[in-house]
Amino acid sequence: MKLNELSPGEGSRKPRKRLGRGVGSGTGKTAGRGHKGINARSGGGVRPGYEGGQMPIHRRLPKRGFNNIFKKEVALVNIRDLQAFEAGSVVDEAALVAVGLVKGKRDVVKLLGKGEINYPLTIKIAKISDSAAAKIKAAGGNVEVA
Repeated sequence: MKLNELSPGEGSRKPRKRLGRGVGSGTGKTAGRGHKGINARSGGGVRPGYEGGQMPIHRRLPKRGFNNIFKKEVALVNIRDLQAFEAGSVVDEAALVAVGLVKGKRDVVKLLGKGEINYPLTIKIAKISDSAAAKIKAAGGNVEVA
């Protein structure tokens, strides 16, 4: 047996039903769509969520809360997390991403003051808390708000 001699098994394939091709075909006239109604029309069919005129569930259920479309995603990093950097290195958003401290979608990175640091670093990020800035300066580093 060769690949070009293969054929499907007997009765496993049947031709598709051609609808609306005259009354003698058995599927003429309404072509299996019944009489009138939304599904009988061309372009017919109901939209997602339509429940036949009954009040849809997304309108029956109460709405709660508020979604602020202008919300900024802030990635938070604490001073204790900066142990990954060596003394004297420059810490910016790209460096934090490279080390894995900041991941995913964000609008801004903010440094918070939880933890301690004993060596100087140069910090160049968009936001920094007052306590974090004080700890960095006390350790001999400097802070630049970018």
